[in-house]
Amino acid sequence: MATTPVTTAPAAATTLSARRRVAAFVALTKPRIIELLLVTTVPVMFLAERGVPSLWLVVATLVGGIMSAAAANTFNSVYDRDIDRLMHRTSSRPMVTGEVGVRAALVFGGVLTVASTVWFALVVNLVSAALSLLAIALYAVGYTMLLKRRTSQNIVWGGIAGCMPTLIGWSAVTGSVAWPAVVLFLVIFFWTPPHYWPLSMAFRDDYATAEVPMLPVERGPVAVGRQIVAYSWVMVATSLVLVPVAPMGWLYAGTAVVAGALFIAEAHRLLGAAKRGVVGPALKPMRLFHYSITYVTVVFLAVAVDPLVYLPIG
Repeated sequence: MATTPVTTAPAAATTLSARRRVAAFVALTKPRIIELLLVTTVPVMFLAERGVPSLWLVVATLVGGIMSAAAANTFNSVYDRDIDRLMHRTSSRPMVTGEVGVRAALVFGGVLTVASTVWFALVVNLVSAALSLLAIALYAVGYTMLLKRRTSQNIVWGGIAGCMPTLIGWSAVTGSVAWPAVVLFLVIFFWTPPHYWPLSMAFRDDYATAEVPMLPVERGPVAVGRQIVAYSWVMVATSLVLVPVAPMGWLYAGTAVVAGALFIAEAHRLLGAAKRGVVGPALKPMRLFHYSITYVTVVFLAVAVDPLVYLPIG
């Protein structure tokens, strides 16, 4: 007689429930944001080394960086659960649906904070550990609790936390912070507003409903477009400052000029459309948002590759 494998429904349900639980905690950490932060960490390590850094050091820094960013994003998810509930874009997040409770999320974020700090201190160095802890505090407290709901400049100053991976990557290799890392820190600082404001324009109604004073909620498309253009120009100019400071060669310089010119052109397109009275989806602000991700990826890839094939300028 053939035997039939026995799989009980409760066991299958438990397995599925466990997977959903893990997925919910992963979602708390906002993995897509973490990916973007890591894009700016590793290239800076190549620049600091002026070559290929130790593979173990790269992996160790990435592990610490993932835990650090995950901690900051978890605390953000907990604090913002009330406004996330009001916005269509964020209404399915675990803190809103109840898949993760407040206490569990806080414990999770606390464990990640301690783990990332101890990991950096023991495996990388104390400077990186201190910068990692500072990044968590800047995002969880500075941006999320103090700035986001109080000022239209929230993403400008709150964005400092997102600049920290450049300093962490450099310090992981050198044990200190130097001018090339500061320049790249400023590139991300000036990149953040023209990266995030187009997204805020596309989801303006969501932010207005949640009473979050993002600049596109407080100001019209033309005013926002002008600020996007201004920050874009300063960002590109700052990226070129790295050429004499690092120093960088033709590969980086050419990449920064071309990618920057395309960024500025797209920023001016957005402003021009706003001046013509184009509103809503026809304004296409997400074009700049998506290109901004391509821009930072390409420029930082050039940061990593340039020292390997250094072709001096002049």
